Amino acid sequence: MSEQLRRLIEEQNTVWQRMQDIQDGAARESRDLTAEERQNWDQAENRLTEVSGDIDRLNRMAQLSQIDRSQIAVTTGEPEARGSGDPQEQAQRYADAFGAYLRGGMDRLTPDQRNLMMDNEVDLRAMGAGIDSAGGFTVPDEFRNVMTETMKAFGGLLGLAEVVTTSTGADLKWPTNDDTGNEGELLGENQAAGEQDLGVGGRTLKAYIFSSKQVKLSMSLLQDSAFNLEAWVPKKLGERIGRRAARAFTTGTGVDQPEGLTTSAAVGKQGASGQTTSVIYDDLVDLEHSVDSAYRASARYLMHDSTLKVIRKLKDAQSRPLWVPIPAPGFPATINGFEYTLDNSMPVPAASAKTIAFGDFHAGYVIRQVQSVQTLRLVERYAEYLQVAFLGFARLDGMIQDSSAVRTYQHAAS
Repeated sequence: MSEQLRRLIEEQNTVWQRMQDIQDGAARESRDLTAEERQNWDQAENRLTEVSGDIDRLNRMAQLSQIDRSQIAVTTGEPEARGSGDPQEQAQRYADAFGAYLRGGMDRLTPDQRNLMMDNEVDLRAMGAGIDSAGGFTVPDEFRNVMTETMKAFGGLLGLAEVVTTSTGADLKWPTNDDTGNEGELLGENQAAGEQDLGVGGRTLKAYIFSSKQVKLSMSLLQDSAFNLEAWVPKKLGERIGRRAARAFTTGTGVDQPEGLTTSAAVGKQGASGQTTSVIYDDLVDLEHSVDSAYRASARYLMHDSTLKVIRKLKDAQSRPLWVPIPAPGFPATINGFEYTLDNSMPVPAASAKTIAFGDFHAGYVIRQVQSVQTLRLVERYAEYLQVAFLGFARLDGMIQDSSAVRTYQHAAS
């Protein structure tokens, strides 16, 4: 852990304690906060939000820095580079050729590098009628790993759900089930066993195309060897795809796009009349217990940062805050004893909005990801500006696979 992160955690706890002291002082005297106390509270709360955001960013940067240093072995299912030799050596040759392609295009490659790239060319027209270019190339393993892990860092549910990776984009049949209401039986001697069918359903996981949109760079920057193009490009493409995919996984309609968590998950608790933007302690307790106890051992909260701001002000029946900041380095912050994940693609507090999800997301939601991420390099389109554009594609789908594992909190309609 860096010294900066350690200092931020200490400051977070100090600021939080100052806020509690302000509240406790007014509570002991059975009065409302004074104007000065309210001003001090607001200032402390704003600083707490800033510090918590800095902690999240540093943790995300640490994750991505670790990914940048990782070396991934060749994955089966990807097209192999032409020629004989060790697979790891072939992968490195292709990675070198791909890096040269990013900086200078096909014209800057050696004949061997050009052959390697052509062997890994992907006909993007087969992915859909809306794509009229055939110039896509399968990205190297390290590039794909940076891109995928960046997508996870910027999409909370993608890092929690079960992720199934396939080597092609063919339709994938996937079972759904809810068997928590069924149980076995106690048999007597010589008694035949009864029958109980599993409540198994099913849905087809597609491979919807998520685009990063175009990322443009100047020719001079591409020619600068000090600029780490191979790390910068996949991060930017992954960030954009991750944010868009996260929104689909949380609020997607399920029609020509993934089935969103808040769209299809059952409501475990709805706020009482008047709670259009608020949450109370009893609501969270009811939400937790709406999830079968078999799933609660691995359960956590998922919400937007704006919702967390509301929950930070809540206390339990003994006037203890529900939100507990990081108690010490290496331990997570919690809500009512459960860890939480922020996903700013989740709805914000509003009338009838499903703002909080709780449960075992690995058991409850599945994401299908096609392994072969594609990247395009567009040269002629911006040649007069001396710029080159990069465009990334990822093929994904998602759905609820166990409806008992996750429940949501919905605000009152009015």
